[in-house]
Amino acid sequence: MRTLDHTAPADAGRTSAPARALRARRPGVVAGFVAVAVALAASQPLPVLVALTVVVVLLAMGIGIHRLAAPRARLARRTTSVRAVGVPGPPARTGGAPEAAPPRVPEVDRAAAEEFLELFHAENPQAGPPAPRIAAVRREIDATGSYWHTPEELAFGARVAWRNNARCIGRLYWHSLQVRDRRTVSDAAGVAAECVEHLLAADNGGRIRPVITVFAPDTPYRPAPRIWSEQLIRYAGYERADGTVLGDPRNRHLTSELVRRGWRPPEPRGAFDVLPLVVETAEEGVRMFPLPPAAVREVELEHPDLPWFAHLGLRWHALPVISNMRLLIGGVSYPAAPFNGWYMGTEIGARNLADSDRYDLVPTVAARMGLDTSSEATLWRDQALVEINRAVLHSFARDGVTITDHHTESQRFLTHLAKEERSGRRCPADWSWIVPPLSGSQTPVFHRYYDTDDLVPNFVSDADAVYRAMAGGPPAFG
Repeated sequence: MRTLDHTAPADAGRTSAPARALRARRPGVVAGFVAVAVALAASQPLPVLVALTVVVVLLAMGIGIHRLAAPRARLARRTTSVRAVGVPGPPARTGGAPEAAPPRVPEVDRAAAEEFLELFHAENPQAGPPAPRIAAVRREIDATGSYWHTPEELAFGARVAWRNNARCIGRLYWHSLQVRDRRTVSDAAGVAAECVEHLLAADNGGRIRPVITVFAPDTPYRPAPRIWSEQLIRYAGYERADGTVLGDPRNRHLTSELVRRGWRPPEPRGAFDVLPLVVETAEEGVRMFPLPPAAVREVELEHPDLPWFAHLGLRWHALPVISNMRLLIGGVSYPAAPFNGWYMGTEIGARNLADSDRYDLVPTVAARMGLDTSSEATLWRDQALVEINRAVLHSFARDGVTITDHHTESQRFLTHLAKEERSGRRCPADWSWIVPPLSGSQTPVFHRYYDTDDLVPNFVSDADAVYRAMAGGPPAFG
């Protein structure tokens, strides 16, 4: 594996414009030097030897200028990305445009680092006063452009990021998050292997544990690995000739791209085929890793009162491991930090299986129930949606897999909110995410307003990562 020099400028993949201009003009420049020297020898009473010396010196100057530009060209050749053997890259660029070098990561913001360290020491008095640590971090940023969190700082930052995330209703147990520090792992195979270990550790025999695995951060001298997959476990979506999709339509573009890159779907193809994990590094490019079946617990869905429901062949994976959000701690960015809690039933029953642009099961279930679908006023959608959610909760409970219903979780969130207020902390919440997508007005989180501050540490959405997960590219470093 090649190690690249990531301190190179953003345009390191190509020779600079001044260097190209100099190279183009070099023959004329040298000829001009020679002409000037000959003219001097002819018009001045200088000995011939002195004139020749002038010629040699001026020629050397021209050659020396050329050599000053050469190392940059050699550096450019060294900084082109290397793709993993056997994994095709994206289509060739057209128009002769060169491939871009890995994006340059800015220096860590000192103010953000100091703010986090003050928070850490304030909530962890056993760590002592913050001043010595802040001084050390300042020196580290001056020397490298970034700094390395201690294991204690990393664990605290990850937990507080969960505490601060305005979109999550399940934050009552933020302090129980298990933090797996894997910052020394930066190669694609190592990242994939640790993701599998994450799935096994979080599954815990069905008694789901909140877990985060933190990989290497972005730094000015080395970009971090990227996980393309929106979640570690995603189902394929196969586009049919008639425009319909077998499987999850949300992943149809990603599925097509992975097939183009060499992934072979199972035969026969099904509606719940697990996609490979996709990891990209600046050194290796894009690589795919099949998830072993032992790491993917799935729950087959049945209904407590409708025997025919089991014959629909529905299932869902037990672990929702978000894998393409950035973890921000004290100015340091961790693009690869997969994390999980456990499912709230409506995430599966009212969204993944029910949304019209996902599995769209509401009309199917309504028809099997014999509901009157002639008018929206019959509320057939509502009846079918409730029964799908009943099936999800019943099936997870049958298999002993941790899940929660939206009424219970709403009460837990208000408990969390009260605890945060007693601690003197603000608790930001996005109403549109906190209120469940089923019977929202019947839950206590519906009937109030919330603070909307963006606090840090936090998990933040990365627009490029979201697009990669949805569209299957383009690569971050290609």
